[in-house]
Amino acid sequence: MTTALRKPPGTPSPVRADFGREVEENLSTVPGIRRAKTDAAVLFALPGFLSDEECTLLIATIDNGRRKSTLLTSTNDPNFRTSDSCDLDRWHPLLQPIDEKIAHLLGLPPEHGETMQGQRYAPGQQFRAHNDYFNENEPYWASMAVQGGQRTWTAMVYLNEVEQGGATWFPQAGVRFNPRPGMLVAWDNMNPDGSPNLATLHEGMAVVEGTKYIITKWFRERPWTPTIEP
Repeated sequence: MTTALRKPPGTPSPVRADFGREVEENLSTVPGIRRAKTDAAVLFALPGFLSDEECTLLIATIDNGRRKSTLLTSTNDPNFRTSDSCDLDRWHPLLQPIDEKIAHLLGLPPEHGETMQGQRYAPGQQFRAHNDYFNENEPYWASMAVQGGQRTWTAMVYLNEVEQGGATWFPQAGVRFNPRPGMLVAWDNMNPDGSPNLATLHEGMAVVEGTKYIITKWFRERPWTPTIEP
């Protein structure tokens, strides 16, 4: 019996390939940054990117504005993503410097960044294995394509210590990051040719004890222009 080959999630792109190379070069020169020892994907970790004060501010903001996390596509698994999320106002005078600090670290134009999102994981909550890039074969792609196009880089920052659990696990790349307050993790969602990299599959593992807070910022290949609902 034969099975049909699954279509790749996207095609190569010189624009995305350039973003990948440029950001990789920028991050490689940052003092104190560490590159993950894997050939499957480009991943970096930078301890102490945010201060204790910045983390405390973000945690309080997430708690005040959190809602149940959502998914771009439907799933039959009710436990796929069980965290709470909060969209953070990029123009708030206390949050804008943090938002733009991430873009400047990567060397990407701030206007290419989506709204910074905060997430809160209570004990038992998780985000099962997923990719951040958009699958260009899915119905939602037509909408995403005109709102800035494909996601190139992801930047994520842990905001607090977690007593047990809550690691970010890249099973195909063989890399795991444990939460550390203020530590930034960044990765290229594309292959060197600018096509989506399957090995960026990652999981927000379930928190066992404590509460995990993070912020995530995604960057598009073009300026992000979200559709305004009437």
